[in-house]
Amino acid sequence: MSTSVPDTVIASDSEAGTSARLAGNGRARPATALLEVTGLQVAYGTAEVVHGASFEVRAGEFVVLLGRNGAGKSTMLHAISGLIPKRGGRVAFEGRDLSQARPRAIVQAGIVQVLEGHRVFHALTVEDNLLIGTYARNSRGDRSRLDRIYALFPEMAEKRHEPASRLSGGQQQILAVAQGVIGDPRLLILDEPSAGLAPIVIDRILDVAAELCRGGMSILLVEQIVEKALRHAHHCYLVDTGRIVGEGPAATMLGSDALHEAYLGKA
Repeated sequence: MSTSVPDTVIASDSEAGTSARLAGNGRARPATALLEVTGLQVAYGTAEVVHGASFEVRAGEFVVLLGRNGAGKSTMLHAISGLIPKRGGRVAFEGRDLSQARPRAIVQAGIVQVLEGHRVFHALTVEDNLLIGTYARNSRGDRSRLDRIYALFPEMAEKRHEPASRLSGGQQQILAVAQGVIGDPRLLILDEPSAGLAPIVIDRILDVAAELCRGGMSILLVEQIVEKALRHAHHCYLVDTGRIVGEGPAATMLGSDALHEAYLGKA
């Protein structure tokens, strides 16, 4: 296979996000950067696993990070959310430096991450799980947000009084996403929401994410189902061994040499 990449793909961390390149479907990337990650470094003990990664999510944009398992994608998300320490680099949100902020402060700033693996409180009802998603901004919970969530996720309305333990795996993942959405973040981060789920549930989650994006919420997604992710996203960054190795409009990435190399290596 040829090792050339499309003109829309930038294979360098240092160049990431430096111009208003075209996003998916010919859509120009919004001018305003909401999240700016610059030179991010993360280590586990002495082993550095993210090596100076730079990327951004712009206002109202759906961005996906793609790459092989173990490439460092989820680690980048956890560092952005303050769940693990950073060795170096800067994370800015709406121009505010959040590099050293604690997770609660990051949520209060408008960033919410939905972790991989159906993370819900099994002993609590569906409704109580949802209300937990409002606690960062209202210590008593905010029931006024429930109607909007039930309209967006009617399957949760039907089971609002049932314990989360009675939900299927797919329903628990939808509940986890709804718990993230109810806080009305400016940026919703989804870490492999499709893991272990049926295709119909995956489509449901990605369709809701796209709908939220059309309503003004920015989305940052890590996903292993490449084609589905690219068909929903506007912009894509390719990750390999803890580095951003390419970027471009999602619509041009599908089938590109750059995508092939990120997953399979150079021919």
